[in-house]
Amino acid sequence: MKSKILIVDDEVSQTALLKGFLEKKGYEVTTEQDPLNAITLVRNQEFDLMIADYRMPKMNGLQLIKTIREIDPEIGMIMASAFGNIETAVEVIKSGASDFMTKPIDLKELLVLIDRSIDKKDLLVENRQLKDILKEKFKFENIIGSSNALSEVMSMVQRCAKSSANVIIRGESGTGKEMIATALHFASQRKDRTFIKVNCAALPESLLESELFGHIKGSFTGAISDRKGKFEEADGGTIFLDEIGEISLTTQSKLLRVIQEKEIERVGSNQTLKVDVRIITATNKNIEEAVEQKEMREDLYYRLNVVPIYIPPLKARREDIIQLIDHFILKYSKENQKTISGITQEAKSILVKYDYPGNIRELENIIERAIVIARDEVITKKDIPVTVTSVQKED
Repeated sequence: MKSKILIVDDEVSQTALLKGFLEKKGYEVTTEQDPLNAITLVRNQEFDLMIADYRMPKMNGLQLIKTIREIDPEIGMIMASAFGNIETAVEVIKSGASDFMTKPIDLKELLVLIDRSIDKKDLLVENRQLKDILKEKFKFENIIGSSNALSEVMSMVQRCAKSSANVIIRGESGTGKEMIATALHFASQRKDRTFIKVNCAALPESLLESELFGHIKGSFTGAISDRKGKFEEADGGTIFLDEIGEISLTTQSKLLRVIQEKEIERVGSNQTLKVDVRIITATNKNIEEAVEQKEMREDLYYRLNVVPIYIPPLKARREDIIQLIDHFILKYSKENQKTISGITQEAKSILVKYDYPGNIRELENIIERAIVIARDEVITKKDIPVTVTSVQKED
């Protein structure tokens, strides 16, 4: 895909010259005379590099660099000026630019600096993705519990992780389906490749299709440039489709093609792109009932349901509750900079007996709230919401 360059210069002739030259070299170029408009462009689009003049009305080069760097820490930036000197160059580089050039611009030198800036940007992106992956690995620490029910789930994760089989994770909201999907990816042979998560219920159908499969420029209103979809980004890795029961029949047909043919088409394009992606899905819906009611394609259901993993609700594994309480106390004490050493036996007993319609997520919220409002160094009954303490079972 072409690297995208934004040129910001109030001299129209200068921007036209650079645009023509760089487009002939294979770059996708956008020009802007107003630095304030350039800031808006960077907020709404992804650019690999910005080439900007140092002296412009409304905002000088240093202000522009600092503002753009806050918006996009990874974008390459080359600053050019007809009034350049050593002091100016040093100041520009310290402000966050990749390089500094004097005008008139030497086009051969410019090409060298562009290659260098884009290579640096690509390296920053790779490093960020690696850090994101490492952060995801730490989520294993949040799979807390030693109950037989949780042990069965983790045993299934271990057995199917090494395969490429599609997995569907079933369970109520808040049981930790995303965490299990993460564990599946990092226990698999794809662990060093991309892990992409998509909440299918969070996007309308028109946007979900573009999110999954990408689009080309002009394919719909607002499609101002080509964009990769999540399946392209996950090529070689894993994609996790949460709330799979919410997608439309149209999108289901396209998803079925990905599974059967291992290929996609961006919205508005006829070009076929091959992808190698393991698909993990999750739902809290009765998916069999959705198939019966023709809300879910039966052929897609069987393709997704190769390995089903069911996560029981928290009330079905009460022996894990105490371990989860201790984990969340430690986590939120640190986050809120409070010294909470534990929880009273009375409060613990209340929490163990509660049925948790919101499952682990609800327990986590209860403990976080208790830490925030606690006046003592231990959590007591008065720190627990009345909605929990008022529905206790008799011993």
